[in-house]
Amino acid sequence: MVQKQINKILVANRGEIALRIMRSAKEMGISTVAIFSEADRLAPHVRYADEAVCIGPPPSKDSYLRMDKIIEVCLSLKVDAIHPGYGFLSENAVFAQKVEEAGIIFIGPPVAAIETMGNKLAAKEAVKKFDIPLVPGTDYAISEVEEGKKIARQIGFPVLIKAAAGGGGKGMKTAFNEDEFEELMYLAISEAQNAFGDGSVFIEKFVTSPRHIEIQVLADQHGNIIHLNERECSIQRRHQKVIEEAPSSVLSPHLRRKMGNAAISVAWACNYIGAGTVEFLLDENLNFYFLEMNTRLQVEHPVTEYICHIDLVKEQINIAMGKKLPYAQGDIGIKGHAIEARIYAEDPRNSFLPAVGQLTTYIPPQGKGIRVDDGYEEGMEVSIYYDPLIAKVIVYGKTRERAINRMIRALEEYRIAGVKTTIGFCRFVMEHEAFRSGNFDTNFVSHHFKPEYLDVEKDDEKEIAALLAARVMSEKTIIKPKFSTEKTSSTSGWRKNRL
Repeated sequence: MVQKQINKILVANRGEIALRIMRSAKEMGISTVAIFSEADRLAPHVRYADEAVCIGPPPSKDSYLRMDKIIEVCLSLKVDAIHPGYGFLSENAVFAQKVEEAGIIFIGPPVAAIETMGNKLAAKEAVKKFDIPLVPGTDYAISEVEEGKKIARQIGFPVLIKAAAGGGGKGMKTAFNEDEFEELMYLAISEAQNAFGDGSVFIEKFVTSPRHIEIQVLADQHGNIIHLNERECSIQRRHQKVIEEAPSSVLSPHLRRKMGNAAISVAWACNYIGAGTVEFLLDENLNFYFLEMNTRLQVEHPVTEYICHIDLVKEQINIAMGKKLPYAQGDIGIKGHAIEARIYAEDPRNSFLPAVGQLTTYIPPQGKGIRVDDGYEEGMEVSIYYDPLIAKVIVYGKTRERAINRMIRALEEYRIAGVKTTIGFCRFVMEHEAFRSGNFDTNFVSHHFKPEYLDVEKDDEKEIAALLAARVMSEKTIIKPKFSTEKTSSTSGWRKNRL
């Protein structure tokens, strides 16, 4: 395998992930190029990059999704490689193919792997021969409602109707009985068509109380594949994650090895290269089932970096240059515990709907064991054009309990005004007995959270603040200076110096 040197990387993304990639590249002595839309002209990732190019107007389709324009910028600036981050074009096989045809390195998996794992039905077909557990259901696309009903009866309600292409909860509906199946199937097909340009759906048994466990894998170009343990991603709203942690509180060493080996087999099934994530459902009896593989860096990758002490972006770049992984499976351990809280511009009191606007106050937490990956500064606008993720707060502790307590402290210190955020909800999760005990699943929000709980928390904080203020006022005394009788300036708190 001939190694290729990467001296300049274009990051085909924005916000916190663009900045995070650039920082690792800089530490490797690699220069960076930012692309940005007109809405992101003043964004931190634009200023941080060595070079920056405006790619178009604010809408993604006119800027961050313009494949040919991005490649044109690469060629004009003599860029060696493109890192797609996550979202946008990161799992677009057409883009990866265009990048390769232009003679540019795509920091990601081969085109064929993206195509296979980008379609859930194709992914199921690929992993079958490795005897990996699959959720009972169809392994082919369904378009006729009557056929779908027949299959659902055979599987047994409730069932999931899922888009074959894409993810993120789009094109996914849960039918609890036959009466609602027809309407939900039509809705799933419509959503899938609008979101992914592919209306094909399939049907799976709905696992009623699952945990969402994912395994991070790394594969080099020399046939070496390892896993970096698991992440627990069960705290979700609208089938999208809000809290992630590593390791999971329910996996035994034996189950961890078993799931890790299954993840490696999934990577073998599609000849994977690079960093990827294999997602599983874990039922109440600790049986696990293959869900999908994300052929990119995950939003929650920092928790894995903390417990494994490995920079995943640097590994992606090294693998893209043709270097061998510098460690074997036996070298990978678990050191401590890490938790990530996603801070969204959303209103938890209103079904977590986006609540974008200007950040009139923005002061992130600091201190030992706290990492904040963000792409915003005070005064910036959280735009309607993009995902409302403001930042990720990642904490590390020697134990899970210490990590939870550190996260509570970090969330208490976070100061954001101008938009509603998920800070209060994330703190609610950290303090809830179900989370602290580890006894939770993907139904946490529906089972444990009500918007009014945040109002109670706010009222308690006001009461405590009022009591403290009253105490301070009652104990307030005037302290007279003992050693100096010099007059001070009426415009200064400092004593005048006399020559």
